[in-house]
Parts: sequence; structure tokens; C-alpha cells
Amino acid sequence: MIHARNDISIISLNGKTPQIHESAFIAPGCRIIGDVTIGADASIWYNCVIRAEVNRVVIGACTNIQDGSIIHCDGPMPGVEDGFPTIIGDDVLVGHNVMLHGCILHDRAFVGLSSTVMNGAVIESDAMLAAGAMLTQGKRIATRQLWAGSPARFVRDLDDAAVMGMRLGVAHYVENAKAHAAAATSA
Repeated sequence: MIHARNDISIISLNGKTPQIHESAFIAPGCRIIGDVTIGADASIWYNCVIRAEVNRVVIGACTNIQDGSIIHCDGPMPGVEDGFPTIIGDDVLVGHNVMLHGCILHDRAFVGLSSTVMNGAVIESDAMLAAGAMLTQGKRIATRQLWAGSPARFVRDLDDAAVMGMRLGVAHYVENAKAHAAAATSA
């Protein structure tokens, strides 16, 4: 079953229908498919694709997935009985054109624009993956660390100002989403 509103596709697949909190902002051009859960005040920006036909994708409250990002997961496989769901916590910033695949982003993680996070990779709370970086399979960015490059490597620890900047970014996107939601509704 396909539902379209303002060029948004919400597609049930394999008996799973996306569950989207009523306060979440889903921008025109988005495609949300299968076993997807999106939390309160989250924002999924223009032309994102979130596809969960072989496992689940969870996006927490006040998290933003910026324009053109793609989120997917992997199903069960030999040696990995649960597969690789994509689990994104609360207050997470995901930049433009990011690829998230079978990874875990803890609360308040930051993924810079045009980055890739692969199966089994983890970004802990208040940690940052720099723009254009590739976090390869199974790598873990510890709390308050900055990693950059392709493949990504540790660069430095984040100071209080950097962590506060990320938190301000979350608040900005929650408010900005409300303005875009109002504009999309009146269009």
C-alpha cells in the first residue's frame, strides 16, 4: 500500500508500515518504506529515502535527517543472526547526503554531510564523524571524539564548545522543521 501527500511516499512492505509520530516533519520528496519508526519532533528533510524491508530503522525524537540522505539496513546473515538494523537515538544531527547503513548512532551523535556509516559501525553520544568521511564496518567512535577521512580515523577529542554547538544545532532543526511544515502545508 502506498500513501502519497505533498510528494511523500509512505509504503507498507512485508507486513510492516512506517510508524511516524504526528509531530515529526516529513518533507516533500521523501520515501519511507517498511519497518521504520520515527520519533516525536524528528525531521526528515527533502528527498530522503528510508528503506527498511529486511530489518528495521528507528529514528529517535528531535533527530534530523537532512536533505538527500539515504538510510537502509541489512537482514540476518551467517554469523549475524539479527542482521544490521539502523538505530538512531534522540537529538542526532545527520548532515545532507549522508548514507547510513546498518549502523547505530547514540543520542546526540553528529554525522557530517556526505559521510557514510557502514554495517555494525557505532557513533557514541556527543561524538562526531566529519563531513565526507567513511566510517567502515564495525568501527566505533567513542563519546566526545571527532573522526575524519576515508576510511575515518580518530582526529581529536571534542571540547565543551563543540558539544554545545551540536546541541544548538538540534534545537535549530526542531524549530526550522516547524517553519517548513507550516510552509509545506499551505503550499
